Amino acid sequence: MNKTPAVRFIGFAEDWEQRKLGEVSESYSGGTPSVGVKEYYGGQIPFIRSAEINSEITELSLTEGGLKNSSARLVDVGDILYALYGATSGEVGRARLKGAINQAILAIKPHAGYDSEYLAQWLRKSKHSIIETYLQGGQGNLSGTIVKELSVDFPLLKEQQTIGNFFSQLDHLITFHQRKYEKLKNIKKSMLEKMFPKNGSNVPEIRFKRFTDAWEQRKFGDIVQTRRGLTYKPTDIEESGIRVLRSSNIDEDTFVYGVDDVFVNPYAVNIEPVRKNDILITSANGSSRLVGKHALIKKISDGSAVHGGFMLLGRTKNYDFVNASMSSSWYTKFINVFAAGGNGAIGNLNKNDLDEQVILIPDDAEQIKIGEYFAALDNLITLHHRKLKKLEQIKQAMLHKMFV
Repeated sequence: MNKTPAVRFIGFAEDWEQRKLGEVSESYSGGTPSVGVKEYYGGQIPFIRSAEINSEITELSLTEGGLKNSSARLVDVGDILYALYGATSGEVGRARLKGAINQAILAIKPHAGYDSEYLAQWLRKSKHSIIETYLQGGQGNLSGTIVKELSVDFPLLKEQQTIGNFFSQLDHLITFHQRKYEKLKNIKKSMLEKMFPKNGSNVPEIRFKRFTDAWEQRKFGDIVQTRRGLTYKPTDIEESGIRVLRSSNIDEDTFVYGVDDVFVNPYAVNIEPVRKNDILITSANGSSRLVGKHALIKKISDGSAVHGGFMLLGRTKNYDFVNASMSSSWYTKFINVFAAGGNGAIGNLNKNDLDEQVILIPDDAEQIKIGEYFAALDNLITLHHRKLKKLEQIKQAMLHKMFV
């Protein structure tokens, strides 16, 4: 039966036809030269492994001898690279460089009349169904035989190219915002190291002009009022009411509302509501790596929410500075030492331990300047993160609407 997608570009009306992937392409896997022969490695031929199918560089390279004396096979720039083994099974790439592949990668070269980018995007769209069908429970490996038997619906070449070009441009946009996002995060990490004192020093490496005084030691609890969260019963939960903020309301150091937020009856609330510019802190979680994560609550309606029992709330005058300080080295070390967890235990951050932490702070004027700097940086990071997530959502939606 002929099929057509839910969304098509104007000017295309022909039916799509189904073909086995092996009927419309050539494909092959590679191999790995003997690791015991040093002469096979360190040459000029990039050796592409499954984690590098979208990379412009490779960790290893082969010599001509390594290529000739093994099953490793060469691929050209633009070839489809399909990961067959392990954690990367079903991942799809387009070769960024001419090199050799190992046995964990299947190279796919479409015949004339079939577009590489179209086919690569179809494989990305179909990853979940392929894994579900051929790798029960995520165990085992894919194979060239399996891939060749996959049924793919194709329009005429011109429509394939139009679809492929659309997703290629979308991928470029996603990559652009991903790089901007990563660059801004790296800038923040670097500036946190330089704008807060290092161990043994009472002044930071970088300061705003006119600030020269040494930073002073203060207990965290002296500058931040911390409060434990609400403990509630399952019978207190309602479809609407007072929102209970949890760990899921912190996404990449940013406060967010969640689709799975919990609401309780107002009569069950016996603690003060959260306010704008409070700092939400995860104090307990089944995943110890999430313990200690925090975010500044920038937008919230008065009286609309409280923090849950596995959370702490911090309230302070210079909230932007304190929130930035909690991303610096003292806080990371504190979490590593005091947030117990592991071996199935729930990671836990004790309020009293946090309150007793001695930290270095400058005068109010310098706190404000530092806080404003990191708040502006966080806003840029959040902007690119949201654009990135939006573009990824658009891509996923269009993958399912523009293919049969």
